[in-house]
Amino acid sequence: MAIVTFPDGTRVQASPLAERREDDPERIYGLYLDAHWAPTWPSDLVEWPDFGLPADREAAARQIADAFARAQDGLVEVGCIGGRGRTGTVLACMAVLAGVPAGDAVAWVRAAYRPEAVETADQEAWVEWFAAWAATRSL
Repeated sequence: MAIVTFPDGTRVQASPLAERREDDPERIYGLYLDAHWAPTWPSDLVEWPDFGLPADREAAARQIADAFARAQDGLVEVGCIGGRGRTGTVLACMAVLAGVPAGDAVAWVRAAYRPEAVETADQEAWVEWFAAWAATRSL
């Protein structure tokens, strides 16, 4: 698990399933991208297949924006199975919300979190879609 601090100071914990902690006293909320997490704490689950894209992009975008807003008040955890592709994609979307230009968000996450974050071209393109979605809302 790793703490990612965005340019606006917001902090998010990124975790692979293997590092799942049932009783993390700092975590106020979790956004999980795989049902295997089975959280018993306040959280949301995004239906998002490994190496793929969210089943419902609008719902996923709202959940990401909500999780980022919650991170203003405390530590939010984002996780998938390996903590790379889906987690990295969500972190790149959150980087956009923190002010990183959409075209730089994936590179920013790879530098700030893990070089292998965001695993597919479709996931990279989805970050661009998310940025356009976010630009049409007052988040």
